[in-house]
Amino acid sequence: MITVTNLSVSFAGSKLFDHVDLKFLPGNCYGIIGANGAGKSTFLKILAGEKEPTTGEVSIPKNLRMSVLKQNHFAYDEFTVVDTVIQGNPRLFEIMKQKDELYAKEDFSEEDGILVSELEGEFAELNGWEAETEVSKLIQGLGLSPDLLYAPMDSLGGKEKVKVLLAQALFGEPQIILLDEPTNNLDIKSITWLEDFLLEYVGTVIVVSHDRHFLNTVCTHTVDIDYGKVKLYTGNYDFWYESSMLMQRIMRDQNRKREEKAKELLSFIARFSANKSKSKQATSRKKMLDNLTLEEMPASSRRYPYVGYQMDREPGKEILAVEDISHTVDDVKVLNKISFRVNKGDKIAFVGEQDVANSTLFRILMEEIEPDQGEFRWGVSTSVSYFPKDNSAFFENCDLSILKWLEQYSSDTSESYLRGFLGRMLFSGEDVFKPVNVLSGGEKVRCMLARMMMSGSNVLVLDQPTNHLDLESITALNNGLSDFKGIVLFASHDHQFIQTIANRVMEITPDGLIDRSMSYDEYLALGSN
Repeated sequence: MITVTNLSVSFAGSKLFDHVDLKFLPGNCYGIIGANGAGKSTFLKILAGEKEPTTGEVSIPKNLRMSVLKQNHFAYDEFTVVDTVIQGNPRLFEIMKQKDELYAKEDFSEEDGILVSELEGEFAELNGWEAETEVSKLIQGLGLSPDLLYAPMDSLGGKEKVKVLLAQALFGEPQIILLDEPTNNLDIKSITWLEDFLLEYVGTVIVVSHDRHFLNTVCTHTVDIDYGKVKLYTGNYDFWYESSMLMQRIMRDQNRKREEKAKELLSFIARFSANKSKSKQATSRKKMLDNLTLEEMPASSRRYPYVGYQMDREPGKEILAVEDISHTVDDVKVLNKISFRVNKGDKIAFVGEQDVANSTLFRILMEEIEPDQGEFRWGVSTSVSYFPKDNSAFFENCDLSILKWLEQYSSDTSESYLRGFLGRMLFSGEDVFKPVNVLSGGEKVRCMLARMMMSGSNVLVLDQPTNHLDLESITALNNGLSDFKGIVLFASHDHQFIQTIANRVMEITPDGLIDRSMSYDEYLALGSN
């Protein structure tokens, strides 16, 4: 159990949150949510003991072991994969080192023998004899080959390191697990395995994530950081979201009724305060008015952008025909005779582990690169807007303001028109004069979405559009694409995003293209049978 008492955090005299009193109990999974900058990662670091709070304390029984997902992908480059994962249990790794050093001694003494005996006993208690087997199961569950067990960490790629560090956090049955964005860079199979692992886990899990499907699947409770407070709610993310929307509607309705009542009272006072026969009633109404306080909505740190796409014209019957397209990247054939047709009403999700293949196909369709062979044809009535996975070319070496940047892509260059689109993307006031080359990843994505909204296109092509976005922006984009009446081709690893938008699923494999007209959940069910 973790007990948080009277916790507060301040930066430069400004409070991030205060008066936090919470208990995290075994058998529960807590999802921490909040707007970017609300303090989610800071709160997690305080729980992990990596950061000191301004006031208050975090109490954890000394006999409980906490495991934390490490963020430094280079910290273990001098170790093998198996040793890196075992370091998830520091005491077990320390015992293994001590044992090896003692057994390697040439002048092995009687005292050394006694110490080794004690270490062997503790080693067995910590399930040391099964450690390598457990490591192998963990890395295989996360989609890595057991052949990597004794590979040096510095020989692994970035995504492989992420999985090894996640295996480290799960190793050795810790009583408490803290995870900051554990699904980043994981494929759907690895995420599903992690969900199953956490659902069976009997300890305490506290997780920060932007993956709504993951939060909904594993979380029993939601910790909401907002209004400068940290509050605990029972239920997963969707339950919290629906409840919070309902409560805000109720509060708005209550305020509206109070406002209407206040207007009635003011009107009565104005009409009858000068009338002696009505003066007592007016005085009574005045007292009622004085006691009537409008319950103001808290100044939430959450800001929801508005994403909405309108077509300038309907697409015709002919949308897109792709025939036998092949392409090689770095001596690897990522597209092998890919053929398909896009029909009116299609919203196609490109899924699977072949991110390079999806991006390459989109770049070919947008005529950024030529295919090695094959061809494609867009219908004459189609107009296409594209969201690339890498948007750096739009912002690098560019010192334009956000307003001037967007003006490049608009036929209407009036400031009021451009501010309308930027306002929907949460750029208001002086924000629109900020240079685009200093924007954060999420701000750049919102600029790109505003650019797409102005296009009036009837076909949208989006490559990993939820990268860098917070939950609020992901929800807004999700709603916008779901409501869009045109054609959508998109690549994503966000389960809920795919499930709620796509009516057709494609997966590019080394053997060719899998093409199914069905929902994402139905597609996944096919693979599990």
